[in-house]
Amino acid sequence: MAELEHPLKAEIETVRAAILASDASITERIKWKAPSFVHSGDDRITFRLAPKGIFQVILHRGAKVKDTTGFAFEDDSGLVEWLAPDRGVVTLPDAKTVKAKKAALVKLVGRWMKATAT
Repeated sequence: MAELEHPLKAEIETVRAAILASDASITERIKWKAPSFVHSGDDRITFRLAPKGIFQVILHRGAKVKDTTGFAFEDDSGLVEWLAPDRGVVTLPDAKTVKAKKAALVKLVGRWMKATAT
């Protein structure tokens, strides 16, 4: 993160800190040159910081594809573009959007971590 050159770096740092502060059981590591948040030993949320100028938050259930039979996640946030039942993307195109949606995003992350912990 120290070497990151990105127009939304301050916003990325703010969201990163808010996610980590939201739940002591969430840990972080770097994956694909971006923060990835871990719960129960698996990556669950990964930031996508490329191409430059875009900030995306990827919700997933780990690196390997998992059977989605019986998996359901009730999304009432309106933030997520669902690519599969267990993979979604939140796109934050600018600082104004990040500021407006940060609280809802952190709440969504917490719910996602709990829903995918099993």
